[in-house]
Amino acid sequence: MGTAVGIDVRDGDVPDAAVDEAFGRLQAIDARFSTFRGDSEVSRYGRGEVADDDLSDELREVLDLCEDVRVRSGGVFDIRGHRPDGIIDPSGLVKGWAVEEAVAILQRAGGRNFAVNAGGDIVVRGGPVPGRAWRVGIQHPEIRQAMAAVLELRDLAVATSGAYERGEHVINPRTGAAPTDLLSATVVGPSLTFADAYATVAFAMGIEGIRWVAALPGYEGCVITSDRRVIWTEGFEPLLVRTEVERPTESGSAGATAVDLTFLDPNGMAS
Repeated sequence: MGTAVGIDVRDGDVPDAAVDEAFGRLQAIDARFSTFRGDSEVSRYGRGEVADDDLSDELREVLDLCEDVRVRSGGVFDIRGHRPDGIIDPSGLVKGWAVEEAVAILQRAGGRNFAVNAGGDIVVRGGPVPGRAWRVGIQHPEIRQAMAAVLELRDLAVATSGAYERGEHVINPRTGAAPTDLLSATVVGPSLTFADAYATVAFAMGIEGIRWVAALPGYEGCVITSDRRVIWTEGFEPLLVRTEVERPTESGSAGATAVDLTFLDPNGMAS
């Protein structure tokens, strides 16, 4: 699906075969859902070569999940709406769904402390060492080797959407255009399937996206604006690794706080 995946398992009793199985599962999902592959089921379905009655259970499940997010987002998340060729593109949800499939394999093999990272969309369980949470960096949207913020997470998922990796590929179907007031949007919550999709929605919505995320039960988020501020929801703040140079500048009406991006440490490291 156009990204690299890394698996970091800290439990010595998880067999290598389980990690191999997890990667195998991801490869099988890629074969079914990749929009880069003309022979994938999702590509063939989009071209009308696979009938609704002949869909695999997996594709049917993903399409149902996408429809749920489409309704919840008021049509902003639309896997059909912004492709000029009419091909469906569930990439904004299926990557997170695929990672959760790999996570389930690791957990069945006894995994309790691990991280799965698919191009910056991450699920963590437990911690890297006893007594520590995983540290996850949010990519700085303008400085390739830097991070805009660092989070400490246990048993959570985090996803970021922006234009800095693949260009203006996220379009708001309401406007037909990519957002101009955001550089990126990050969502944290219990499910990467939905965190991935919600981050896509929040970014497509522009600055209003952070208010939409603030109203989602169980999910928190932050956005980086085009004027280089970081704005986050109230529940996002406890996840931030604080730095001495952060300075609050204003509060938003949706329980959000903003700080200047230039005041954040760009050299924080994830571990």
